[in-house]
Amino acid sequence: MFLAIDAGNSNVVFALFDEKTQKWTNQFRLETKTDRLISQLSKKVPLYFLEHDIHPKDILQIGFSSVVPEIQDTIQEFCQNFFGKEAYLISPKSYKKLPIVARKPNEIGTDLMCNVMAAWNNYQQPLIIVDFGTALTFTVVDEKGKVLGVNIVPGLQTAIKALFMNTSKLPEVSLEFPKSAIGQDTIHAIQAGILHGYTGLVKGMLETIRNEKPLPFKIIATGGLSAILTTLRDEFEEIDRYLTLDGIRLITQINQA
Repeated sequence: MFLAIDAGNSNVVFALFDEKTQKWTNQFRLETKTDRLISQLSKKVPLYFLEHDIHPKDILQIGFSSVVPEIQDTIQEFCQNFFGKEAYLISPKSYKKLPIVARKPNEIGTDLMCNVMAAWNNYQQPLIIVDFGTALTFTVVDEKGKVLGVNIVPGLQTAIKALFMNTSKLPEVSLEFPKSAIGQDTIHAIQAGILHGYTGLVKGMLETIRNEKPLPFKIIATGGLSAILTTLRDEFEEIDRYLTLDGIRLITQINQA
C-alpha cells in the first residue's frame, strides 16, 4: 500500500492507497498542533493500524507533503521508526521531473502543486483548482500545465474563528449552511454572513479570473470543506476530495521511479 501524508495548518492527514484496487481505502487525521503531535503520533497511529488490521510492513512507499516546516522532522522520524521507511518529502526539487511548471516553485505550497499534478494528470487542459482548507485558494493553470498564479483568502473556519477571537460578544459557530441569507439571531447571522458571503466570494473570484484569462477552464473543487457551500455545486465541474492525496502519490512515484 502507498501511504500519503498531507500536513496542513489544521490537520495532518494520513491516507492509504491500495495499489491493487487503485483506490484510497483508509483515511484519518491528527491535529497539527506541535505540542500534541508527538503524543498523537505515538498513540493514535499504531492504534489505528491495529484496529484496521494493517501491518506497518504493508506500507511499501510513503509520500509526504507539508506546509508546516516545524513538524516535518517529527513526522519523518516517526515514519522511519514505525514503518521502517523514509517518507519522501515533496519539495521544489520534486517538480523538475513533472509535466507541470510553477513560475516561482519556492513560493507555492506543495499541497497546491500536488493538486495541480493530480488535476493535470486527469484532464490536461486549463484549470482553476479551488481548495477549501485553512486557507481558501484558487490555483490557475494554463493549457501547457504552467501555474499562472494563486489567490489566497482566509478559509471558512479561519474566518469564523477570527470573528470569535477578535470580538467580545460573538460566539464560535458551526459550519452549517442557513436557509436564509438574513440572520434571525446571532448564530444565524454569522452563518449567513460567512457562508453566503463566501458563496459570493468564490463566484466573483472565478468570474474575475475567467475575464482576465479567457481560457476554457475546467473548475475543480477540493479540500475538506468543499461540500459545505452547496450553492456552489453548479460552479464546479468536479469535486474531488482525494485530489491532494493523488498528487502526493503521483509526485512521489515519479521521483522515486
